[in-house]
Amino acid sequence: MLDFTPVRNKEQTMSELTAQLTPNDLRNLTNEMIDTMRDMLAECVDADVTFEPDDPGAFDPAASTPDEEHISWTLGHVIVHTTASSEEAAAIAAELARGVPHRGGRSRAEVPWRTVTTIAQCRERLEESRRMRLAGLDMWPDQPDLTNTYRPREGADPVNALARFVSGLRHDDDHLGQIAESIRQARAARS
Repeated sequence: MLDFTPVRNKEQTMSELTAQLTPNDLRNLTNEMIDTMRDMLAECVDADVTFEPDDPGAFDPAASTPDEEHISWTLGHVIVHTTASSEEAAAIAAELARGVPHRGGRSRAEVPWRTVTTIAQCRERLEESRRMRLAGLDMWPDQPDLTNTYRPREGADPVNALARFVSGLRHDDDHLGQIAESIRQARAARS
C-alpha cells in the first residue's frame, strides 16, 4: 500500500506522491485496500458491526444531525463512510481524466449507516465499492488528461485525476486504525 506519511507530514504533495502511478497501479492499490479491509473483518461477527466503541474524541462536523456529531462510529458506519468517500474520489477522478473541468460540489452518496447491521452487509458494501471504483477507472481514456486539475478547497494544492483518485485511498487509510480499534473493542466486549 502507499505510504501517506510524507503527505501527512507535508513533506510531499499528493500530486508528487502519485506522479508516477498508472491507472493499472490504481487498480492494484484499490484491490489491496479493499482486501485489507476485508481481511480485518475476517473474524468479525454481526454483533461487531453495531457495537458502539468507546471514542471520547468522536466529532463529525458533517454529521447529518447535531445529535450525531459526537457519537462513536460503529464498524458499519466506518465502512459505509470510507467506501462513499473513495467512490466519490473515483467519480471525480474519472471526469478529470476525461478532460471534464470540475464544476465544484460533491459527488457523494453514502448508504445510511444504521441500515448496515451484519458482517455480510459490510463485506457486500466493500465488494460493491471495489466494483464501483474499478468501473470508475474503466472510464479513463487510454491517454488520461493529467493536466486537468482543480483545488478541492481554498488554499489546497491543485489535484489531477491521479491525485484525486488516490485521495480516496488515503481516506480509507486514515480510517484503518479506527476500524481496527472498533474490532478490538468489540472482541473484548464479547470475551
